[in-house]
Amino acid sequence: MILGSVLSTLSTQSDHNEIKAFLSPAEMKIQQIFNDERFPNVIVTPAGTVLASWGRPNIRVRRSEDGGENWSNEIVISKSGFHGGGTTVNEVNGEIFIFVEESHPPAPLLVYQSKDDGKTWKEHKVKIGTDSSGKQPSMHMNEHGITLQHSKYKGRLLRPTRFYGEGNRPESLWPTHFTNAIFSDDGGQTWHVSDPFPEYGTGEAAVVELFDGRVYYNSRRHWAPEGKNPRRRWAGWSNDGGMTWSETKICKALPDGAQNSNYGCMGGLSRLRLKDQDILVYSNCDSEESRTHGTAWVSFDGGVTWPIKRLVYEGDFAYSSIDVGYPNTATEGWIYLHFESQGSKIARFNLSWLLEGESTGDGEVPLLT
Repeated sequence: MILGSVLSTLSTQSDHNEIKAFLSPAEMKIQQIFNDERFPNVIVTPAGTVLASWGRPNIRVRRSEDGGENWSNEIVISKSGFHGGGTTVNEVNGEIFIFVEESHPPAPLLVYQSKDDGKTWKEHKVKIGTDSSGKQPSMHMNEHGITLQHSKYKGRLLRPTRFYGEGNRPESLWPTHFTNAIFSDDGGQTWHVSDPFPEYGTGEAAVVELFDGRVYYNSRRHWAPEGKNPRRRWAGWSNDGGMTWSETKICKALPDGAQNSNYGCMGGLSRLRLKDQDILVYSNCDSEESRTHGTAWVSFDGGVTWPIKRLVYEGDFAYSSIDVGYPNTATEGWIYLHFESQGSKIARFNLSWLLEGESTGDGEVPLLT
């Protein structure tokens, strides 16, 4: 029902091959990727390689060069540390960065770099600054980074980060936490720190760039007192390439972890690689009682509304990460969701499959004529 109307309107809206590829016959497949530990990210490189990163304390990746059909053996990057999330591919030159903290953050940071599409890794010396109040961010555990494409900041690397406030324990300190981002204009050598996301109690965020150059920011509520709908996600936007954030709001359509607690859960977020359409996909658990029922939501207006959702995996589902395929590669038209579930799994599906989901009541699927 939803699928039929959207297929016709989206196909006439754009003649780009990318949207046609995402609207191939509906398909979904789930594979086991890692068998232990925690903390997923997934990225798709410009060469069309799917790279699943993972681990605590063994930081590892697995690669797929055929669109996610088959996977390499594990490639060990570090035998100690916490995967910091924010895995970032520089879409200008294909270099990839993985961030590893020595222990539960805040902790010393190591950055590893690959110059051969994720096959080999070396420690990479970087300089990470502080924000306007002198605070240095922690990396753990955020969604992957991005390369800006659509504004005067084209080529900037941007990844979400966080600040642990007055400390990580006791739990009474969690409302002092906040999220932010770091960005690099020199290819990942020097990283500057954004202003804080202006809502406290946040942690573990995601960013996407919209086609008009704005950056959409979506953040977990790490912990928050009752009163501001603490079981739902925070959202905001940046008009300056991720340096400052404004127009913050509670995104009522998107759950933040199991709904029996205001302790949220890292969610995945990505934007389909389309020229003039802001179709976003978000993932989290959709459960009243536990981290189960992993679900994906779709927005057609850059995160303002989320009118469709579909259950991806009914069983255990905790932290998750999403990325989408590149045109003219084996990944074209695919969406990849890497999630914690007795180790980790990757779900591969397309937009057609998502559009066979159910209405959320949050806005309408647009008739793009």
